[in-house]
Amino acid sequence: MKKVINAVKKPERLLMYISRQGLLRWIPDALYLRMVFKLKFGYKLDLKNPKTFNEKLQWLKLFDRKPLYTTLVDKYAVRDYIAKTIGEEYLIPLIGVWDSFDDINFDDFPNQFVLKCNHDSSSVIICKDKTKFDIDKARKKLLHCLKRNGYNFGREWPYKNIKPRIIAEKYMTDSDDVDNLTDYKFFCFNGKADSVMLCLERNTGDTKFYFFDKNWNLRRYNIRGKNAPSDFTLPKPAGMDQMFELAEKLSTGLPHARIDLYYSNDKIYFGEITFFSASGFDTDILPETDLYFGNLINLEEIQDENSRISDKQKRK
Repeated sequence: MKKVINAVKKPERLLMYISRQGLLRWIPDALYLRMVFKLKFGYKLDLKNPKTFNEKLQWLKLFDRKPLYTTLVDKYAVRDYIAKTIGEEYLIPLIGVWDSFDDINFDDFPNQFVLKCNHDSSSVIICKDKTKFDIDKARKKLLHCLKRNGYNFGREWPYKNIKPRIIAEKYMTDSDDVDNLTDYKFFCFNGKADSVMLCLERNTGDTKFYFFDKNWNLRRYNIRGKNAPSDFTLPKPAGMDQMFELAEKLSTGLPHARIDLYYSNDKIYFGEITFFSASGFDTDILPETDLYFGNLINLEEIQDENSRISDKQKRK
């Protein structure tokens, strides 16, 4: 009954559940995104003249469809790209990759590890002690995740044709807090990193998000940042300047990308590349941030390129 009440109060949650089952795949992308956007924000999505960050992310889903993007969001396939672009030393050590859960031999695993699928963002399983690891529970979760297509809810098309796999990586810790590795998410626009969002205390159930610019000034981009004390700051990691450089290198040539990095025991590691932060339905950032980030995304070059491709196809 509680779920029913929540669905009535927030119908986008019901829509999210139905869409993730693939039941709404018949609805054209543009129409579907308009529906979800209106439910989420209460106003119509403007695809003809998008201005905000969230609006432009929806536009990019529909009109910026380079095949490379599928490789970049595949958590396994992207490893070769990262090794060639910035170096394999930034990759989290890989334990293995499998098409089927039953092919995994956990006897070969170290005591601590991380399991996840390569094609989604909700399948992560952290094991800190293999003697207490529930294999049956992990199997149930990962088999469920393998059947899901990350495209279904947000129509993030790069995920649509990824071959689902299971990967295992080394369990990463922070020397200052072994239970809560900070996630650093760099918001980049055509190769320029505007800011980094720190994700703190992720394993506590109360993740805290703070934005900082290159000069390590707090940017009051979201609700928590706006409400922070006037003198609020956080310790700047020793590798932060280099992380900004790496994020910019990885985002070169991309109208927008969020580059996720980790800093573990004085070393930088690559996390993932995301093109549609919060799937373009981010209600945590402030309205002024929504407009500011939107102004940093230039759609004209993509529109011109699409026009050239269209003209070329017509001449054929």
